[in-house]
Amino acid sequence: MTNDLLWKADLGNGYYKNPIIFADYSDPDVIRVEDTYYMTASSFNYTPGLPILISKDLVNWELKNYALKNIPYERYNNPAHAKGVWAPAIRYHEGRFWICFGMPDEGIFMVHTDNPLGEWSDPILLLEGKGLIDPCPIWDDDGKAYVVHGYAKSRIGFNSILGIFPMSWDGTKAIGEDKFIFDGTSRQKTIEGPKIYKKNGWYYIFAPAGGVRTGWQTVLRSKNIYGPYEEKIVLVQGNTPINGPHQGGLVDTPNKEEWFIHFQDRGLYGRITHLQPVVWKDGWPYIGINQDDHGCGEPVITYKKPDGVRSKEPTYLQASDDFETSDLALQWQWLGNHRKDFYSLTERPGYLRLFSLNPSGDEKVTIWNSSNVLTQKIVCPQFQADVKMDIKGLSFHETAGLVIMGGQYAYLGIKKEESGTSLIYVESEGTDHWRNEKILLEIPVPLSVNVITLRLKLQEEEGKMLVRMSYCLEDGIFKDTGYVFAPSDHTWVGAKLGLFSLALDSNENHGYADFESIKVDALF
Repeated sequence: MTNDLLWKADLGNGYYKNPIIFADYSDPDVIRVEDTYYMTASSFNYTPGLPILISKDLVNWELKNYALKNIPYERYNNPAHAKGVWAPAIRYHEGRFWICFGMPDEGIFMVHTDNPLGEWSDPILLLEGKGLIDPCPIWDDDGKAYVVHGYAKSRIGFNSILGIFPMSWDGTKAIGEDKFIFDGTSRQKTIEGPKIYKKNGWYYIFAPAGGVRTGWQTVLRSKNIYGPYEEKIVLVQGNTPINGPHQGGLVDTPNKEEWFIHFQDRGLYGRITHLQPVVWKDGWPYIGINQDDHGCGEPVITYKKPDGVRSKEPTYLQASDDFETSDLALQWQWLGNHRKDFYSLTERPGYLRLFSLNPSGDEKVTIWNSSNVLTQKIVCPQFQADVKMDIKGLSFHETAGLVIMGGQYAYLGIKKEESGTSLIYVESEGTDHWRNEKILLEIPVPLSVNVITLRLKLQEEEGKMLVRMSYCLEDGIFKDTGYVFAPSDHTWVGAKLGLFSLALDSNENHGYADFESIKVDALF
């Protein structure tokens, strides 16, 4: 059974269910400006980066823009998996929107704009250095500004510590020494992802600890921004299926209700987004429900929608695309820094033309190392994706098709050589730093076939989420490859759907594949 509604968080009766977004928006942060909520999230090596989502009720979200076109270092012209843009914080200050983000190999950056749905500034490097991550700015009421942040052990040799440095009021540079303000080594191991707020004269830092998959939410408070800080665990998994619960942000409604948005690690799906109610008691936030004697709660599964917000028709993240527009739909991101010559939506209106390129220049071309692979997030638990592709523009030494990316990946596509055209099913193998691709199935394609349809199904089978792929050449009948693939996440990123057209050599003159549509339906 299929349904056009890929994931429905709004139950339509004044209640919602978690997750509010069943998609890999890792490390979310959120603010409210007047009656609109704005969210951003990590984007790692994918471009464009720093997604901008908006909502009127904290439950129904739409992807509207990106704040970063490409990552401003040549090393990201090839996919730098698990590197790039980590854990941003979004803020509104003096009529401008600001996003502060860390890149673990480069430092801490800022972008800004007066129109979040328009152009954003180029990234400004506030503080250079390896291992500086998860930054959050605060403009204090005494005219001083700061950035609170974490540390990546893989780059700097330690973690479980939060730091702070003073920032210029205009958000362009660090103006003082980076100092430690909290050491969680003994009781808040792996504390990270800090979000700082000031309330009633107290500085509050919301920060997850204990690890992404099995940790908890901690809140720190102090009258002095440099500490010392009191600590309190405020949200744990408890008796719920919501593990973590991990990094997020605090936000209020126009009638002063407060809510906490955070992520849950769901393996192959990545880090999906949840919404928890917040109340304050004795100067501490109480998050979720079923608080124990110490005020520590657990996440809600279903709950009453926020009050004091404008009602809105349910909205859903997009996955299908008929390529009728002159610009790429916003759900698409490239595997690395992208160029204008990767694609066209105008050379053949109604089609996405992916030019067969080898931007890596590698002699042995793989999807893993090709920035011109176009991807989108998985947005529901089980689905079927059909891709219709015209292959007559392909030249020799080229391949094009449909891929499911992850820690390892599998794809179904067309390969064209002087010896003939064939349909191939391929799976990857290798370590974190390289991938080899192994052709498991190869079937000759008749010269008369110009249009093929590729199908991918992700469904639960005997307690496991598995992918099966099939194809239709010219008789209207889908044939299964006979192979089953178990998708997975890769480090910080969930599995993704992708389209590609690659040159398998370094010659400059190549063809293209034309994609007529991708249709994604939820399976129940």
